[in-house]
Amino acid sequence: YKLSVSPEMDIMEYCRKEWRGNTPVAKRMRKGYEAVAQKFASIRRIRGDNYCAFRATLFQALSQATQLPRWLQSEDFAMLPENLLSKYDWIKQWQLKQKPGKKMGEISDEIKEYLILLRKKWKNISEIKDPLEKQEACDKLFKNEEEEYSLYEALKFLMLSTAIELYNTDKSGRRVPVFSWLLFARDTSSNPCQLMQNHLNHIGHSGGLEQVEMFLLAYALQYTIQVYRLYKYSTDEFITLYPNDPEEDWPVVTLITEDDRHYNIPVRMCQETML
Repeated sequence: YKLSVSPEMDIMEYCRKEWRGNTPVAKRMRKGYEAVAQKFASIRRIRGDNYCAFRATLFQALSQATQLPRWLQSEDFAMLPENLLSKYDWIKQWQLKQKPGKKMGEISDEIKEYLILLRKKWKNISEIKDPLEKQEACDKLFKNEEEEYSLYEALKFLMLSTAIELYNTDKSGRRVPVFSWLLFARDTSSNPCQLMQNHLNHIGHSGGLEQVEMFLLAYALQYTIQVYRLYKYSTDEFITLYPNDPEEDWPVVTLITEDDRHYNIPVRMCQETML
């Protein structure tokens, strides 16, 4: 049995265990971890399948949630699969992780269930006042594999919906964030249909999130994802924000990566940082 989010461990202890040598890379990683340790006391390792960016982001968002985000409160939130499917027939090629090969026409109800589950879990956890209890509820959710993967399906679908919205906004001549151009400038995703077929359908199966998709995830959740990119220590990309010009009222979650492929999470802000 593999833990999705392992128990917390002292950040510098973790670093000493992982990066012992005297190579330039090991030295840089140690420096990076030292910088993170100025702000956070502990680290929790995230299970390393191709969902780790989703897992790390969602775990952090739920751990600190105190209310239901606006977009989760909207009346027609659960109708998203139905509404999109009525306009874009190609969404029928959506691939569900648990049910590869099932046609989207048959699974729009299932995606609807996943969206409702996301709203329910977010609501329940955000209503817990006691921090310890909240943490326990998050730990419990991320031990339930079926629910956990259902939530990732919901996130992927929200990313598709956001991508369609950005694409249409751009086509109608209105302003879109820069990452949206980059997203659709790739040969493999020049429109939302290709994005789904060549990227979103593969997340969790054969690949994780690419950097430009981290922006899309941030936009879909309306969260700022702040990432300590340890291999970029001492460059101006050491702390990267997705999106890099976030809305002021978006909450912030913090992740750590050594290579832009796998993500862990820092926890327990040091007292002086909180003040």
